[in-house]
Amino acid sequence: MSSVAIITARGGSKRIPRKNIKEFMGKPMISYAIKAAQDSQIFSEIMVSTEDEEIADISLKYGAKIPFMRSQQTSNDYATTADVLKEVIEKYQEQGKNFDTICCIYPCVPFLTGEILRRAYEEFYYKDCDALTPVVRFSFPIQRAFRINQQGYLEYREPENASKRSQDLEPLYHDVGMFYFMKNYIFQRKENRTSFFEMDESQIQDIDTLEDWKMAEIKYKVMHNV
Repeated sequence: MSSVAIITARGGSKRIPRKNIKEFMGKPMISYAIKAAQDSQIFSEIMVSTEDEEIADISLKYGAKIPFMRSQQTSNDYATTADVLKEVIEKYQEQGKNFDTICCIYPCVPFLTGEILRRAYEEFYYKDCDALTPVVRFSFPIQRAFRINQQGYLEYREPENASKRSQDLEPLYHDVGMFYFMKNYIFQRKENRTSFFEMDESQIQDIDTLEDWKMAEIKYKVMHNV
């Protein structure tokens, strides 16, 4: 099966300016996504979708392709990942290229490895599904979450679960926001069957604020004995 890795990296990051190419442990952040895709050895093509010339130049330096630049319509604050992927697929089709499998990879994933992508791809390939999302289990049962009521006091959101043992509550998961696998027809259907790839909490890290960035650096140093 032919497959393409699409790394979505626009230049307009607000909370961490130039986040996608900001230096992380000595290298541009996006280089980690590119290397993970390369190390997985499962992709026919690894491309970066961006409207930013500097991001494009750095991506080329680290071995990704920039077959075309992202349009203004998919570079604004309101464009979704789905909008970006659809545009990339359509532009490839205009060039006569079609891929069986699409993998969307976000650019700020310093803990993503080729092995993780390869294992996820194998699960995606052998499962009867149209898409695969990596997930991690909530570390605390969200059925026992609090909320603040109108009087300003804490109350259980689901009081019926207040006295239940944690092990008796259903495990729940959330999207890790690192990558997604999908079949090439994914946007042509209203309903798709999405499977999952469970990851360990040590393998993930949101990087949305400078505090997140500093935490990621600490975590990276511990994991790599730097």
